[in-house]
Amino acid sequence: MKHSLNPVPAQVFRISLAAPDDFEGWRDAARHMIRASIAADRIVWESPSDQTVDLFAQGERNLPSAPADTLQPRASRDFLQLAQSVMLHSDIERFSLMYRTLCRLQSRPRLMEDKADPDVRRMEDLARQVRRDIHKMRAFVRFRAVDESGSEHYVAWFEPEHHILRANAGFFVRRFTTMRWSILTPRGTLHWDGDRLQEGPPATRADAPSGDPVEALWRSYYASIFNPARLKVGAMLKEMPRKYWKNLPEAALIPELIAGAQAREAQMVKAGGQDFGDRPQSLNAIGEGILACRRCDIGCNGTRAVMGEGPQSAALMIVGEQPGDVEEEQGRPFVGPAGQLLRAHLESAGIADRRAYVTNAVKHFKFTPQGKRRLHQNPSAREIDVCRWWLDGERALVRPRIVLALGASAARSLLGKTVSVQKARGVPHVLDDGSELWITTHPSYLLRLQDQGRAEEETKFASGLRKVSVRLSEMSQ
Repeated sequence: MKHSLNPVPAQVFRISLAAPDDFEGWRDAARHMIRASIAADRIVWESPSDQTVDLFAQGERNLPSAPADTLQPRASRDFLQLAQSVMLHSDIERFSLMYRTLCRLQSRPRLMEDKADPDVRRMEDLARQVRRDIHKMRAFVRFRAVDESGSEHYVAWFEPEHHILRANAGFFVRRFTTMRWSILTPRGTLHWDGDRLQEGPPATRADAPSGDPVEALWRSYYASIFNPARLKVGAMLKEMPRKYWKNLPEAALIPELIAGAQAREAQMVKAGGQDFGDRPQSLNAIGEGILACRRCDIGCNGTRAVMGEGPQSAALMIVGEQPGDVEEEQGRPFVGPAGQLLRAHLESAGIADRRAYVTNAVKHFKFTPQGKRRLHQNPSAREIDVCRWWLDGERALVRPRIVLALGASAARSLLGKTVSVQKARGVPHVLDDGSELWITTHPSYLLRLQDQGRAEEETKFASGLRKVSVRLSEMSQ
């Protein structure tokens, strides 16, 4: 009778690193193991905060020797940069992933260019999570003042998901150089005395102060700058996840501010749409009025107001956001690149642009200077609401059957509230005077897109204009 014996497992090596973010230690060990031809599945990597146990692993002192004449492993710059970010992740498999990828690089020098490769994709995913955690720490650390022997010291508590504390140290030293501060986390601590940075052991939430008088001022400031007209809860939660709220003094206000946002927005619209006197009785009077209008900051920036143009009997009114650089210089709406694209699509849809009245929600050009150029800036909700008085005057005189709003700012100027263009486009909305509102993207948005994305959006844009053209024909019968 034959007896079978269990095979002796291949020798497994344990490599202990000095710290979870000990990239230099990992790199030196990885070079040694590649030169010794040790496969990735025969190495157990350990760091102080992610311990693993392997009964067959041997200690670091018994690592295999590498032939003296073996060449040093090769690593591309892309790999090294990515690996330094991956090293900061809390995934205990990150060391093995990095080593396995480095091994493969020896026979595939351009491996990092293969974005479909599972190892490359995994490394990029881990690095992306680390970068996000670094950003969140910089955004959501809140210092609280404590009194230490008559001198002020600031302490903050933060709970990072990954080993980013030391990687972020330089940012806080540069940002708060003149302060004495400490950042406490469950993964370690940082202490800056104004001259020297020191590291310390992990802390607990109880080690951090619970509040200080400055927080009342911070909450008042946050409440004052909260703009209900620009509130997008989903986007806010994406940038400020609820898990960070417990450490932010202003976060206690968020539920109340969200709950009251709709009422506050209505008040803002009402204030913006207030009566500024007798409404002009002609388009020429509106043109003269907007030239002298200084009711918002845009009207005071020295640019020339741009009046709408087109037949007063137009069945279609097209409303954009605001005049651009070219429009402000020529004093006419939609004569720049976006206007040219719009007119081309109108012609394709069978809409004669000369028979439409074209104007903008905001009559002055809002911009920020950059050298000799003037870069477009989106108008604020208040600026749109203030200028709505002039647009309502144009609508009352032209009395279009259909109003086409190009973009979110134009839609707000007509509806009095912010809506999603992607959700509201392609279907009619009834305005207060009985006319139909159709909403689509602004042609300047199409100009900013590239390749396939632009082709898809232009198809949607063209489809929306065709629907408007059909509706105009139905109304004229």
